[in-house]
Amino acid sequence: MDDHDIAALKQALLDRLAALDEEDARGSAGQRTVDLDQQAVGRLSRMDALQNQAMAKAQAGRRAGDRRRVLAALARMDEGEYGYCTDCGDALSPERLRADPTLPRCLSCTRG
Repeated sequence: MDDHDIAALKQALLDRLAALDEEDARGSAGQRTVDLDQQAVGRLSRMDALQNQAMAKAQAGRRAGDRRRVLAALARMDEGEYGYCTDCGDALSPERLRADPTLPRCLSCTRG
């Protein structure tokens, strides 16, 4: 991979990080504590609210995992280790990195 390819992948990672920040801002309202007042909200509505809250928290967890992978890939770029398997050191295929720029391992090491 040349410098142009890595620059394009870095921009894709930075764009993904910005998108995750936007999703976090939009999803924060869904994670608020659900009111216990049965008079204000019916039982089924409260159950729906609790389910929506659980889904919002699960999505936040997924975004946190995505953010960790993006930041790790950016750190590998800064260290000059990007594009190489973190286990065996072999070069990762450019096609795989274009499909998912956060990949840390080659296909052989991923398969075990």
